Parts: sequence; structure tokens; C-alpha cells
Amino acid sequence: MKPEQLPLLNTVSAPAIHPDGTRAVVAVTRPDFDTDSYVGQLWTVPLDPAKHSRRITRGFRDTAPAFSPDGLVLAFLRSDQDGKPQLFVVESAGGEPQRITGQHAGVGGFEWAPDSHRIVFTSRVPEPGRYGTVADVTAGREDPRLISSKQYRMNGLGYTADQRQQLFVVEVPELGGEPAFRPRGRAAHEQSQAAFTDVPQARQLTFGDADHESPVFAPDGRHLYFVAALHETHDDDLVASVYRLDVQGGQPEAVHPSNHSPQTVNAVRVSTNGEWLFYTAQDLGESRIDFVARNTVLFVMPVGGGEARPLTDAEHLDVSGPLQPCGPDSVLVLNTALGTVELLEVAADGIIPLVHGARVVLGATVAANGEMAVSFSDASTVGDLASLDRGELRLLTNFSANLRNHSQVSEPQDLEAAAEDGNPVHGWVVMPDGPGPHPVLLAIHGGPFAQYTGAFFDEAQVYAAAGYAVVMCNPRGSAGYSQAHGRAIKERMGTVDMQDVLAFLDAALRKYPVLDKERLGIMGGSYGGYLTAWTIAHDHRFKGAIVERGFLDPVSFHGSADIGWFFGGEYMGGTPEQLQAQSPMAVVGGVRTPTLVIHSENDLRCPIEQGQRYYSELKSRGVETSLLVFPGEDHELSRSGTPHHRRARFQHILSWWAQHLPSELNRGED
Repeated sequence: MKPEQLPLLNTVSAPAIHPDGTRAVVAVTRPDFDTDSYVGQLWTVPLDPAKHSRRITRGFRDTAPAFSPDGLVLAFLRSDQDGKPQLFVVESAGGEPQRITGQHAGVGGFEWAPDSHRIVFTSRVPEPGRYGTVADVTAGREDPRLISSKQYRMNGLGYTADQRQQLFVVEVPELGGEPAFRPRGRAAHEQSQAAFTDVPQARQLTFGDADHESPVFAPDGRHLYFVAALHETHDDDLVASVYRLDVQGGQPEAVHPSNHSPQTVNAVRVSTNGEWLFYTAQDLGESRIDFVARNTVLFVMPVGGGEARPLTDAEHLDVSGPLQPCGPDSVLVLNTALGTVELLEVAADGIIPLVHGARVVLGATVAANGEMAVSFSDASTVGDLASLDRGELRLLTNFSANLRNHSQVSEPQDLEAAAEDGNPVHGWVVMPDGPGPHPVLLAIHGGPFAQYTGAFFDEAQVYAAAGYAVVMCNPRGSAGYSQAHGRAIKERMGTVDMQDVLAFLDAALRKYPVLDKERLGIMGGSYGGYLTAWTIAHDHRFKGAIVERGFLDPVSFHGSADIGWFFGGEYMGGTPEQLQAQSPMAVVGGVRTPTLVIHSENDLRCPIEQGQRYYSELKSRGVETSLLVFPGEDHELSRSGTPHHRRARFQHILSWWAQHLPSELNRGED
């Protein structure tokens, strides 16, 4: 794959399955260079493989499909090129989509009510006078912000306290009937538009000083459950809890487990019989902020609160949504495991693996008749949809056909290695074409509590197509290999994690003679940028390095990053001596490797000062270095930055390697 082939990457959403089990709908989205944005529409996919899939919407970017419980209506989010996503509905049999929200900040997520006539959704509510709520008051002309909290910014969003995410409910109008017009609101941004609108008036349900997440209806439709941090000490900890709210209004009521230490809840679901609450959460320890490598556990407790019982093992399973009901007392969850993401059905009496193996499950849903649709990626597809038939996936789509037909796709080769202390290290080698010897790039993932997988990875494919063998692994600190494996680097970053990546590199060089051990490069982003910077201060075998969006100085990170108030202290320890002993900035004097530093101007997770100061230190010490800065981008540049910037990033990376680690296919200008 080449950088200019980014538009071939068709990503596929979690599926929505029709209640009768005959078809599913997914959103298919791709980068587009002409609009410098992401475009996509909804596709209907019959679960009968003899029938063909087809596109059913024509919006600029249509996402997040969901059928009403009665199956008559399909809801989804639609965005234009410059706008915020709004909620649309359309008859499931077809027709003209109708917009039913007009939120100034757009709609986040949504959920149908059991009666199929209402939808609850999340939306940020900007403070009057900010974020374009008053005509001609741009960001630079807003009033100053007086900040007195620790938690006041978020990467990709900006300031949080003046645009909290709240819950709203909207009545779904009768589709096909005559439009019901009402006077339009008088907000400044609406004054130039028509005086009347047929968009229904949504009713705001929550008003608290916190973000309200993951709303779901109880089966009776009279109550909502959601996740928020509404407790008094919310600014001093990471605790988030389940709350219940009457749909007619009132104050939220916390639904606490009676038998657990502080937790951060991620998502909640009510059982179909209305008796139980399923929720996913991570323990935080007595400090209420010890988040380091905590596996997410599925719990169940009575809807009114009480004793919560874990349904998954905290040490060996790390689960997440969709929490889709799969029966009266079971739900579907995804599990991060050994470089894959599995699909599990979890009930009170046990766990049933549904989809496992060398793939990454993206989402799944089940119909009343038991038919199940699963979206996934693997080594040969960015995303496709399958049905689950007697334990086997039956492929229904081929959305990556153009990618395979028009670019080189190299399948990762699985490899097991061992560190000096015997710790097993798992990963992959992605080989380029040709007999070799090939230059080698050691790639290190971010997180650190994340994982590489064997599924399609655009980074590895671009470098392999340029003639590089890509070596990538999941060292200690990564997710998916037990909680102890993830917590092994707590207060000792740069120790066993560096040992693991170098041991894996050495094992790959031994196993594959086509790899050139004299031509090595190293690169990584975020925590991967940290470990790259740390490694090149201690190991000088690499011809070049790329440190991207790195966590490079824990001291300044504490006061500049959105997570700085807790991240460094929990991972590295709270004393100046501990921070110094694990800081790449403290050992920058040992770096001799030519290093490209990449950072984004709007990165609030690892702020640009981290990259600027590291670059300046290298420069002042005579190390060959360059600083590549992306305007308008944040920490997610490589994954969801503008297509133009993503292509430019690849081009600059390949240019750096052409200069310092040329391959047969990437030699730059002669």
C-alpha cells in the first residue's frame, strides 16, 4: 500500500441488525482527498449470502445505524463536510431521511426507547457566548476562562467545563406524514435561516457539571441509566458511576455496588427482563486514580443497586462493549486477547466464546431469532461483515476488494520470542516483497496499555510496500496478555519493556535471514515515542529513529497534558527521583541516532512542548534532527487526521527513511 492509496481504506462500523434477522446495516467510511475529509454512507447487507449488499443512503458522512425495536425505522447520524453530526431517521423499507435534531454542537451517541417512538442522545451544551453561540464572537474574542480544577481539557475537544455533554430525549415523528413546523429558536447562529423548522424540539434531561455518557433505557421505557462522575470529589479522582434518571425529569440517582472499591464505569446495559444491570468497569484502588493496566471487567448487579458480581476474570480478560443483549440474562462483549479481539457471550452461569482467532472483532449484534451479525478486520481486510452460523463466520461483504486488487498487502507473520529473563514476547513481522536482505523498522505501539494485532495495519503495509520489514510486538506493559503483564512496568518504565522489544527484534533477526541486522530503524508514537526515545539513549545500533507525539518529559507533562495530573505519577511514581530515573529527557545526552520528531500543534494528550523541547535538546547537542509539525491536528493524527495530513505524514516518514535507511524501493532523489 502506498500513501496515495489511503482512500482504499474502507472502515466498517458495528452492525445494526433488523429485528427479524434478515439483514444488517453498516456504515462504510473512507478517507477522501478531494474533500480532505472522511466520507461514507450506510449499506444494507442481507444475511442470506446469495443476495447482494447495496448502498442505501447518499449523505456526505452517514454513520452509527440503529433499527428501532419494532424494526420500522432506521436511525443514524449524518454530517456534512463542515457541520456537526445530527440525528436522522428513515423508514427501514426506504424513503427520504428526516433530520430530527438541530444541536449546535452535534449529536454524540444515541439509543432507542423500547416503544420505538423516542430516542435518547448525548450532545455537548456550549456555554452562551462560546463556540459560535453568539454571532461574530470567534474563539479569539471570547471572554477569558478562570480555571480552578485539575480536569479542564481533553484531547480532540479542548476545554470541557464550558461544554459539558448532556442527555436529551426527542420524540420521533411519524414518517411519511405531513411535516409539523414549529418556530425556530432564536440563537444567533440560526437568525439568518428560515423562521420555522420541522425538526422536533429535543428535551434536555441532565444539567450536571460532568459529561453524561452511554445512556440506555430500562425495558419499561420510564427510566434511563447512564454513566457520569457526579460525586463531590470528581475533580480529584477517576471514579465514574452508574446513575438512574426518570425520563420525565428530576435528579439522577446513583446506583452503587455495595461491595466494591472505587471504580470507573465505562458502559451500562439493563437486562431484557429488567431485573439486572450489566456494566463494565475498572477498579481504581484505594487512591481512586490507580488506573495503570487495569483490565475492564463485566459486572452484574440488581437494577436498584446492591452486591455486584464480576462475570469476567480481572486478571486474564479485558472486555468492552457492545453489551448487546443476547438473551434475558446475557450480553455480548469484546475481549482483548493475545493480539486479537474476541467476541464473547457472557451470562450469569458462564462465558461462551463466539468469535476468536486471528482477527479483530469491531462490533456485533443479535436479532430476536438468534441471527447474529459481526463486523471485523483481519490481515486482508480493513473491515467486513459476516454472519455467525453454527460457530463459524460466513462472509457477507467484500469492502476491501479494491485495496487487495490495487495495492500490495503483506500478511503479518506470527512470532514468539523470549526476553533475557525468560518472559515470552509475542508479535509479528511484516515482510516486503523480494529476496532481501531487507532493512528493518522496529515499530513500538502507544498506550502503553494497548496492543498490536495481526489485523490490517496501514502503517506496517505502507512501510512494507516501500521495501522495509516491519517488526512489531506487545512488550510488557501491553494489553491482552494478563493484567500482571500490563502492570509490569508500573514505576519502572524503560526497563523490562525495552528488554522485550529488543529481545523480539533480535529473535526476528535470527529467525529470518532476509532481515539485514546492519540496517535497523526504530519508531513509535505516544508511549511508543517514549520507548523509542528511551531506547536510542541506551542502544546505538539504529541508523535512524522517529519519535512521534511522544511522552518525553514527565515533569512538564504533569502541568501541560490533559491527563498530566495523574498519568506520570501513577505510571512512574510520585517522587522527583522516580520521574528522573524513567525520563527520556533526563538521558537525552546519550542519544547519537539521527532522529525525526513529529508532533501536532493541537495535541493535548502529549502536548507539543514535549516534542519541541526534545528536538531542541537534540539540536543543542549536535544530534542530526528535524521537527515535523502538523497544524490543526491533535494526538490522533495518524489514525483520524485529515487525509491530506495523513498522506503528508507518510511521505515525510518515507523521506526520512530514504535518507537514513534506504531500501531498494525507497531511495529518495538520486
